Formats: sequence, structure tokens, C-alpha cells
Amino acid sequence: MKIYLLPLLIFLLSLNLSAQQSDREKIEALKVSFITEQLDLTKEEAEKFWPVYNEFDKKNHAIRHQEMRSVRKEIKDNLSSMTDKKAEELLSKLNSIESRLHKNRLDFTTKIKTILSPKKVIKLKVAEEDFKRKMFNQFKSRRSGEKGNKH
Repeated sequence: MKIYLLPLLIFLLSLNLSAQQSDREKIEALKVSFITEQLDLTKEEAEKFWPVYNEFDKKNHAIRHQEMRSVRKEIKDNLSSMTDKKAEELLSKLNSIESRLHKNRLDFTTKIKTILSPKKVIKLKVAEEDFKRKMFNQFKSRRSGEKGNKH
């Protein structure tokens, strides 16, 4: 019986991971569409802009989801028993990560100003914030809808 459960379990886990990946891809596609529309990019601008933006976004994602996640997990798991020395070490790591995120943004802005006008660079910042806000609000409304359906 156990022999049959393992392949079934692996199959079910792969479906879950596939659904998560699919959701991530859908969000990325929505983001590309939203930013393109908000910036009113020409074909030439889009061809130059998206490779630079994707490189920036990939670096940010790696920093946020790998490094920051491990530090946050360490904080969460050890907060109650954490020494001041360990807390100082973790604060230093957090500051380093935040500095690298900031540097990545500055480098990106420098590169992107050779492709887009300063006004479009500002529009990009606004569009990114608007997109995040819309995604957060949509997530929040879904969660509150799910909680309401449980009763």
C-alpha cells in the first residue's frame, strides 16, 4: 500500500507546485501588461526596456525571496531565545540586504534613463506601486471572501 501512496503524493505535490508557478506566471503577465499600458511604451522602447527590467526584477526577486526569507525565518524561529549578539548580527544582515536592494534599484534607474525619458521613469515607479497595491487589495479581498465562506 505504501508503494502506491508515494507516487500519488509526489503527483499531488507536483500539481500544487505547478499551480503556484502558473499563478506566478499569470501575475508576471499582468504586471508586464499593466506597466506597458501605464508607460505607453513604443515598440522600440519596449524592446530595449523589458530585458533591462527583467534583469532588475530577477535580481530583486533573488535577494528578497532567498536571502531575506532565510533571515526572517531565523528571526521568527529564534526570537524568544535570541541573544543581543545574534540580534545585532541579523540586523546587520538585514541592512546589507536592504542596501543591495537599494543599489540594484539605483543601477536599474541609471540604465533605464538611457532608454526612457525621466518622466517615464517616474511613471514606471508609480505603475509598480499601483500594481502592487492592486494585487494586495485583490489578495486581501479574496482572503476575506474565503473567510466569509467558511461560516
